[in-house]
Amino acid sequence: MFIGPMLFDAVLSALVTLIVTVDPPGLAPIFLSLTTGMSDSERRKVAVRAVLIAFVIMTATALGGAPLINMLGISLPAFRIAGGLLLFTIGYQMIFAGGQESKAETAEKAVTEDHIRNIAAFPLGIPLMAGPGAITAILLLAGRAQGEPLKVALLIGVIATAVLACLISFLLASKIARLLGVTGNIVLTRLLGVILSAMAVQFVIDGVKAVMAG
Repeated sequence: MFIGPMLFDAVLSALVTLIVTVDPPGLAPIFLSLTTGMSDSERRKVAVRAVLIAFVIMTATALGGAPLINMLGISLPAFRIAGGLLLFTIGYQMIFAGGQESKAETAEKAVTEDHIRNIAAFPLGIPLMAGPGAITAILLLAGRAQGEPLKVALLIGVIATAVLACLISFLLASKIARLLGVTGNIVLTRLLGVILSAMAVQFVIDGVKAVMAG
């Protein structure tokens, strides 16, 4: 899987999966709304802190998530199927319900409950970046890595790239929101939803094949 040209394909697939799940451009307007009234320097501090928190959580999931599910007696094929169904649900919401609206509601609820004491950790770091969809995707990708050092290192590199994309999106939030506009944000969310749904179906297919082969 990770030899020769297949190495590039595997890394690219993992990166696309995580980028689509996290949706950095879709987080830009939410970041703006959560940091209303802050100066540019304050926004930068919030962005960097949120990205670091999300990276730590995702990396910990990649390193320790698979042993945890094994300890609980959950087989990897079963987790692939369940994870694929969860990702499909997220993709469906992005297409028909609007992932942006869903994320905005999550952010609004989180801010109300936490009284904006630490928006970098909550809701930006969790659950908007390191949310259920991203964690599920990372667990599935970590399962494919099978604990091999090179594959795990590549997965951590993919995670770093995804959170870096979030950081760039946050730092350019004002420009991205103006550039895409309302229609652009809607179209982008729907398109990402279709891609994520297709990847989710593939996860389910892989899980069913593994069960039948076993």
